[in-house]
Amino acid sequence: MAIFINEKTPILIQGFTGRIGTFHAQEMIDYGSNVVGGVTPGKGGTSHLGRPVFNTVKGAVDETGAEASIVFVPPPFAADAIMEAADAGIKYCVCITDGIPAQDMIRVKRYMRRYKKEARMILTGPNCAGTISPGKAMLGIMPGHIYLPGRVGIVGRSGTLGYEAAAQLKALGIGVSTSVGIGGDPINGSSHRDVLEHFENDPETDAVLMIGEIGGPQEAEAGLFAKEHMKKPVIAYIAGLSAPKGRRMGHAGAIVSAFGESAAEKVEILKGCGVTIAPTPSEMGSTVAQVLGRQKKVA
Repeated sequence: MAIFINEKTPILIQGFTGRIGTFHAQEMIDYGSNVVGGVTPGKGGTSHLGRPVFNTVKGAVDETGAEASIVFVPPPFAADAIMEAADAGIKYCVCITDGIPAQDMIRVKRYMRRYKKEARMILTGPNCAGTISPGKAMLGIMPGHIYLPGRVGIVGRSGTLGYEAAAQLKALGIGVSTSVGIGGDPINGSSHRDVLEHFENDPETDAVLMIGEIGGPQEAEAGLFAKEHMKKPVIAYIAGLSAPKGRRMGHAGAIVSAFGESAAEKVEILKGCGVTIAPTPSEMGSTVAQVLGRQKKVA
């Protein structure tokens, strides 16, 4: 089992015929993802990469039964693309686009509240690497070959650190159930805590590696959720131990502006919640292996 997507999930590409959308759509098709079509306004009725192109997401969903979409739409129009997907009945949407104005994402978050929680589209991103369920489906821009199918979930704000973790786990013979990028912007669709809940409910995920960074309360909230609601072990790496207060580091949301937002503070909070900490990025895989080894001994 996998969270969010599997080999049967019908997928749409929003921004299908653009250069970036075309490249990554072909990568997803080659990986085995069930890409059923794409959306580019004004090009409906044509074909691209052997799949139909539609003018609207609603028209594409009606014709193909698509349940997931990925957004490769320029920043000024990306928020509208996300809201269009929600209106069309898409269940899971990944937004890759970087540089969406924060005000636009506030509008998206407010817009999605009009739907009841059980019918609300799940959104990850923007500014993320996407989601992959190894051996089943890829809905993102990651190098699929570095992911070994298995039973460890990954959730992170950083795409490249997620790749590093997957490569380390593969080198140790440890596979991944699903890897989810939530994005590094200050306002995103899903938090660490949201994704941890899905992993806790997945019977084929045994442990979760959470990759965080400076800025914002997400990691602390996730630690509290893990402490109070999770039976599965959570391992975390927090990037930015040397980042000075008040200076943005990489992602738009990676800036220390309040108590509890530095890497050191987050590490202490997570330790207090029973989360195992990987001390350096090069030890993410080995730390997961140690935790899994302890699990086997207990069992």
